[in-house]
Amino acid sequence: MKRREFLKTAAYGVGTAWLGSRLTTNLWAFPDLANKVGASDTVTLGNTGIKTSRLAMGTGTVGVGHHSHQTALGVKGLSDLLLNGYDKGLRFFDAADAYGSHPHVAEALKHVQRDRVTVLTKSWSRDPAGMRADLDRFRKELGTDYLDVALIHCVTEGDWTERYKGVMDVLSDAKQKGIIRAHGVSCHSIEALRAAAKSPWVEVDLARINPTGASMDADPSTVIPVLKEMKASGKAIVGMKILGAGALRNRQDECLKFALSLGVLDAFTIGAENRGEQEDLIRRIAAA
Repeated sequence: MKRREFLKTAAYGVGTAWLGSRLTTNLWAFPDLANKVGASDTVTLGNTGIKTSRLAMGTGTVGVGHHSHQTALGVKGLSDLLLNGYDKGLRFFDAADAYGSHPHVAEALKHVQRDRVTVLTKSWSRDPAGMRADLDRFRKELGTDYLDVALIHCVTEGDWTERYKGVMDVLSDAKQKGIIRAHGVSCHSIEALRAAAKSPWVEVDLARINPTGASMDADPSTVIPVLKEMKASGKAIVGMKILGAGALRNRQDECLKFALSLGVLDAFTIGAENRGEQEDLIRRIAAA
């Protein structure tokens, strides 16, 4: 039986002013949010035309070697968690081959309308043949004919747009054929992020951002202008490491307000590990 639809559309908008001074307590001075926002608000990812929820359900906390904290819940455990989020209006599934979360997402997809959710996944392939094989394998593993967003995962090289042009061409061709709806990159260095900002090929960027610089490409004052450059060119920016890979777990409200106040993130991804965490996160975003 299909899960009931919560087609929640809400006017969204956050204060775009960012105060660049850091307080002595290492907190940022936040502007007031212009409008109330929620995790389940419908947002549009840049110029891609893809509409989804503001909050993506991450499946890759400490995601490496086809394993993560979320996949440790088992296929049923993680799929049930995704469906719990779906019932609360979350429409964005954030997966990756490196996390081993495709089977878990596939199970959740069996219980919802495919066109009501956004599936983002990532490939480590650095050669064209590998990327073609990954796109075929990923769709089989996920049980879907198409991927909404396909990213080159964990790019660190400043010259990646030249070095991996063949991989980029494969993704461009896949978009033309309807295999994917949008392509982009997950950046893990400031050099890679700057290259992504200048590349017209990048439609979606997964960028690390939080108020302290924990697990980020550089300090926030260096990263934020690059994200603003991306935003101005129409790229979709999905924030990650919002809680510093767990290092800022005891500062959730500060981190969420920071992310919402920047005015550059179309959406952001956070990985909950149980329903309590997931529902607490949704409440905190509404209260931010």
